[in-house]
Amino acid sequence: MTFVQLIDCRTNRFEEMDRLMDQWVEQTRGRRTATHTVVGKDRSDAEHVVEIVEFPSYEEAVRNSQLPETDRIFREMVALCDGTPTFTDLDVVRDAQLNTDSARRFFEVVATGSDLSPVTGLVEEHYHDHDPANEQDIIGLDHFRREMDVWRGGFDFSFRIEDQIAQEDRVCTRWSWEGTHRGDFLGIPATGKKVSMTGTTIFRFGGNGKIVEGWWQYDRLGLMTQLGVVEPTDL
Repeated sequence: MTFVQLIDCRTNRFEEMDRLMDQWVEQTRGRRTATHTVVGKDRSDAEHVVEIVEFPSYEEAVRNSQLPETDRIFREMVALCDGTPTFTDLDVVRDAQLNTDSARRFFEVVATGSDLSPVTGLVEEHYHDHDPANEQDIIGLDHFRREMDVWRGGFDFSFRIEDQIAQEDRVCTRWSWEGTHRGDFLGIPATGKKVSMTGTTIFRFGGNGKIVEGWWQYDRLGLMTQLGVVEPTDL
């Protein structure tokens, strides 16, 4: 079970404390068990600082605390504080990656259902789409829906999510796509062929949790080869 430790302290020597944290990160490289750390400063009280440190488990946190560098730097950190820091130990019982969940839901919606109306709750009206297969970027949710309808009209298809990585306001999804060519696609009559491809999409999310920008990379040449439009290349 993921374990989180909150370290609450007061200090007017934050810059020195920040340098101590940099030292700890460097000196424990390859041995520390902490996986994520966030330091926050109280907006209404600049001397009130909270550090949030995440570990894979409580046992890993104990191992981390037993590193000599951790003990030494903690003692130096205490010397920079007004009073002794307080600790709150938390077992994580819910961890919802909201943007990641929304990105996953997007791929489910575009591949299933009779219409794309649920996309409205996921994608902003002024959405900006970057697709190297298009001569110009797509601007606007309505235009993007029409682009998705081209694919939905040409194929019965599904996505499989292979990996997702989230950082700040962006979610990167590596996916696999499989479809059956049931209808006209970019002037190519239905062939009935089963086709597949892989790709990666990066979504940027706005402050309201909706997707505002997307970047796509996928094997369109391989798809066209499978449809018989492009001759396979011998390597």
